Amino acid sequence: MAFELPKLPYAYDALAPYMSAETLEFHHDKHHNAYVVKGNELAQAAGLADKTLEQVVVSSFKNPAQAGLFNNAGQHWNHIHFWHWMKKDGGPKNGKAIPTNLESMIKESFGSYDTFRGKFIEAGMTQFGSGWCWLILDANGKLDVMKTPNGENPLAHGKTALLGCDVWEHSYYIDYRNARQKYLEAFMDNLVNWEYVAELFEKGPVKIAA
Repeated sequence: MAFELPKLPYAYDALAPYMSAETLEFHHDKHHNAYVVKGNELAQAAGLADKTLEQVVVSSFKNPAQAGLFNNAGQHWNHIHFWHWMKKDGGPKNGKAIPTNLESMIKESFGSYDTFRGKFIEAGMTQFGSGWCWLILDANGKLDVMKTPNGENPLAHGKTALLGCDVWEHSYYIDYRNARQKYLEAFMDNLVNWEYVAELFEKGPVKIAA
């Protein structure tokens, strides 16, 4: 099926001051749209235009000859979720509790929310160059943190992404310049949509049809 650029689930200025309208306009309207346009072109050329986005991501990752398709399909998938992983007045600093089942699993897996927060930010800081940091659910139902380069995502590695943060410079340079840690801290403390994370958690491990 053809890739489509989704509308943002909020106004361009809704996430300010932690993410500016200018950043969202460039990130969504320019960068994400470019992945959609190029991804459709390459999926058509590869004979995969009738497959779901998830199927394209997994199959193209396994085929080195389709690296270009994977990069664009992967980034399209990443960004579809990224917009929903944020919301106005998100994060625990705004008095919003993490849904109970998810909070309990975070504490069971990491010892405490603060420990998880530190590991997530560290993953984003230690991802050299462009990439992503993730909270994932593995096949055994446990939570973990991982990082991936460029457009790679947990889906390509057979894991379920519950939360991801884009650490490509276009995601933060307008607002934070080279201060990636401040961006990651603002994301965790003020932007995360924990209800969406919990929704993905309750669905369990992702299964991709052949």
